[in-house]
Amino acid sequence: MPREARVTMEKACYHIITRGNQKQTVFREVSDNQKYLLLLTHYKRRWKFKLYCFCLMPNHVHLIVEVANPADLNKIMHGLNLSYAQYFNLKYGKVGHLWQDRFKSKVITKDAYLLECIKYIEANPVRASLVSNIDDYPWSSWNFKEGKILDSLYAF
Repeated sequence: MPREARVTMEKACYHIITRGNQKQTVFREVSDNQKYLLLLTHYKRRWKFKLYCFCLMPNHVHLIVEVANPADLNKIMHGLNLSYAQYFNLKYGKVGHLWQDRFKSKVITKDAYLLECIKYIEANPVRASLVSNIDDYPWSSWNFKEGKILDSLYAF
């Protein structure tokens, strides 16, 4: 059965979700989260997309990005997911798939929905009971936007 075509639009925002294969943990140590953010920074500079928010959960990732060219979305996510999978497999002596299927993407067409989606993504660690306060979760854009993390490396 063929895959369903991805819905794309020019200069659109996308809510992207990519999950660990079989819901496995893809961020085991602090250095794993840091590596993913380094790769995200690299691909952001390379493809010049806008990053509105992110949240790295233990077994999946949420991103909201805006790309000028819809074809870039697949290139960005392919490079990001492949690079991180290679890093992870080498570090932990694994082989095979790290990510479950293709990444999921949903077009965000309204400004109000964009704001709601950002709130949803950044509150994900609280809903998942990883922390009781959003300020306590270091791997979402919440702390970056609030100026609590000042490392210029992660200036999105």
